[in-house]
Amino acid sequence: MDWSKTKTIFIITFLILDLFLAYQFLEKRDEGQLDMIAEISIEEQLAEEKITYISLPKTPLKESYFNAKSKVFSDEEMKKVKKQTVTRLNEYVLQGTFNEPVSLPDSNVSFRLNQFIKENILYGDSYELWDIDKENKTITFYQQYKGKIIYDNASGSAMLVIHLNDQDEMVSYEQSLLSNVEKMDDSQEILPPIKAIENLFQKNELTAGSKVTKVELGYYTFAPLSSSQVLTPTWHIVVDEKIDYFVNAFEGQIIKKGNS
Repeated sequence: MDWSKTKTIFIITFLILDLFLAYQFLEKRDEGQLDMIAEISIEEQLAEEKITYISLPKTPLKESYFNAKSKVFSDEEMKKVKKQTVTRLNEYVLQGTFNEPVSLPDSNVSFRLNQFIKENILYGDSYELWDIDKENKTITFYQQYKGKIIYDNASGSAMLVIHLNDQDEMVSYEQSLLSNVEKMDDSQEILPPIKAIENLFQKNELTAGSKVTKVELGYYTFAPLSSSQVLTPTWHIVVDEKIDYFVNAFEGQIIKKGNS
């Protein structure tokens, strides 16, 4: 046996192995560096376009789909309402008319309107003020679940709409409510808020100089039906204090709702 040749073969073999391992190490390191670059690239791109955003919420990174039933209000519940006439517009919607027009508060408007519906509307503490639209003579409240808003959806469920007269007094309303809200599956990871903003940026919904003025997590109807709803976690993003976007927190689809 030629030990000299054998030793040379071993040396060459180990050298090749070392080169292979070094290549693998460098490839993994480069992948890690690319991941880091990708993670911060959206922030760099936004800064380059002078697009700013508020401090983003630090929320749990896991959420679930929920199933909810459209509430059917009973006659007994309707009899509890005072100083107004309440009827059923359909199986799931109440229609109420105040006996006397109610003036809008002069100050602390949001707080006092929320307080008014808590005291005068069935399950009023389930809603939160969303919008006062004097042009269209409406005040809109959305239902909330565990502190998160259930945003407007195609079925018109989970909301309270109060109508104003020509003197901007509250005169009537329509009301719907979701009940029996149940978790449908195990919790799963949601998109972080910066990723939702990135989706808007990539779809050209954020232009140079835009300001993201509000970011909050709520729910949107994934599958609207008259008798039930499937709710999906959704990022509500407001741009320039006037344009509402809703981004599915699981899959990233964007819903634009126009002016708030």
